[in-house]
Amino acid sequence: MARRPSAKPTQTEIEILGILWEHGAATVREVHKRVGAERGIGYTGVLKLLQNLFAKGLVRRNQSQHAHIYEACEPARIKRQLLSDLMRQVFAGSASQLVLHLLEGETASPEDVEEIRKMVAAYRRRSK
Repeated sequence: MARRPSAKPTQTEIEILGILWEHGAATVREVHKRVGAERGIGYTGVLKLLQNLFAKGLVRRNQSQHAHIYEACEPARIKRQLLSDLMRQVFAGSASQLVLHLLEGETASPEDVEEIRKMVAAYRRRSK
């Protein structure tokens, strides 16, 4: 069966992608241990979610071993796409409003703020 072009992941699929981004490639059982108990999703439910992510082209599947191993495809691109969608839907497309809300919520550490400053400076240098 041919895979469809990338479609937007559901909230639960995003949680599974987060597990793969944080921990790397994993079997269904490993993903289930991390998400299944917390969310009340059974093993076959996690398997179906991973199959959906594979069909959407968001994960790749290694079938060379007995247990299939799933790995996120292009994590940076997917994260940018999700963030862009959030920025458009919640902040009317304003990156400054998104950053402002992050900073006002005091969720950013001083190290995060300094890194943001460096990124903005580097962006300005590249844009000239």
